[in-house]
Parts: sequence; structure tokens; C-alpha cells
Amino acid sequence: MSWLEALILGLLQGLTEFLPVSSSGHLELGGAIFKLEDPHDFFTFNIIVHGATFMSVVVVFWKDIVSLIVNFFRFQWNAEMKFVLLLLASAIPAAIVGLLFEEQIETIFEGRVVFIGFMLLITSALLFLTRYAPRAGKQVNLKTALIIGLAQTFAILPGISRSGATISTALFFGIERAQAIRFSFLMVLIPIFGANFLKVLSVSEQATAGTMDITPLVIGAVAAFGAGLFACSWMLSLVRKGKIVYFSYYTLAVGLGAILTGVF
Repeated sequence: MSWLEALILGLLQGLTEFLPVSSSGHLELGGAIFKLEDPHDFFTFNIIVHGATFMSVVVVFWKDIVSLIVNFFRFQWNAEMKFVLLLLASAIPAAIVGLLFEEQIETIFEGRVVFIGFMLLITSALLFLTRYAPRAGKQVNLKTALIIGLAQTFAILPGISRSGATISTALFFGIERAQAIRFSFLMVLIPIFGANFLKVLSVSEQATAGTMDITPLVIGAVAAFGAGLFACSWMLSLVRKGKIVYFSYYTLAVGLGAILTGVF
């Protein structure tokens, strides 16, 4: 992977991560366009730029994160402690799948353009159906946290939007919009940083041994972080205004385009 390809893919990842359009799907389509041949190295790049993008969540939500950590270590039962425990509960499905099926998950990321297209159509349907979601103003509880966590697990499939799946699921359960956004963006920090911690250790060993060029990883990570800052703030505004349904038309178009490209 050249530095220019890494830069473009990093920007693509950062811009699409927080929008409900599946950043992994777009990243895979980008990899197919550039005809990147090593699926293992591209999977590593995918993990690293995802982690870099979510550093922008730390920047945007730093006050929330500090408040949650401080309240957690006070060991007092309050709203913030409950929220932290719900975030931990939501990470259970992804942790189980990630630990038990890591090798199988890696094989998914091999540029299957038609498959990605069909997954984007599912994302499109989820986003479109949010216009019919009840506005009950409910709060996240243990049951909904686990179900939203399960929705996040399905977003391992490239083409299924993580933010689209989790926010849509929360809205379908009548969760209040502001909490749906906050929960969706914060819940991913646990599995993403867990996956990145393990991957960074592996990359460090390979770089030390001289078997991997980390330049594309660094360029892609920096680009993803910068683009993620912009996209995260924009997404917050869009969801609060109830405009995520418009992305259903975009994912429908890209999904159909990917299917037609892969078939013909």
C-alpha cells in the first residue's frame, strides 16, 4: 500500500465512520478499487484506522468520558455508574464474537464487492425504517443495552453500518435521541480499543523485526483521526435533527452500484 492510498483510505474511513453508511464497507470498496492484494495487511490497516478514528470520539466526548470514569471509581450507585455498566454490558456480544471467531472475521474482509453491496442494502432499510420509530423518550436498560450490543456485533460485516445499526436499534426501542447518540458513540470505545491494543502489540513486534512497513498505518491513522473529528460533530447534529433517514438513499445507491459492479 502506497502512502497516497493510505491517505485516501484513511480520509475515507474517518469521514464515513460516524455517518450511518458503513465505513468498513467503504474501506473495502476502496481497497477493491486500489486492488490491494494482501488481505492480512489490509485487515491490520482496517483495525488501526478504526482505532484512530475513535480517538476523535475521546476528543468530542472527553467531558462525558472523564465524568463516567470518575463516577465509576467512586463506587456509588448513581446514573453515571449505571450508564458505565450498561456500556460494559453492550460490549459482551462483540467481545464473545471477536475472541471466538477472529480468524473467520478476518476472512470477511477480502473485498467481496457484491456481498458488501447487499449489506449496504440492509443498512439502507434500517435507516429508512427509523422514520417509523416510536418517540417514547425511554432510557437504555440492561435488555436494550444487550440488544444494541448485538446490533453492533452484526456491524462486523462490511456494509452494515455500526452507527446506523446501533442508533436505529435504540430508536426502534423508543430510546430518547440524545441518549441513543451518546450510548452509540461511547459503547464502541471498549471493543475498538480492545481490538486495537492487541493489534498494536502485533504490529509493534513485526515493525521491530523489520517485517512490516508502518508508514501507511501512520499516515492512514492520522488522516482518519482528522476526518473523524469533522464527521463525529456533523453526525451529532444530523441525528439530533432526525435526518439520518436521508442516508438510506445514499446507501441504497452505493449498494446497488457495488452489486452491479461486482456482477458485471
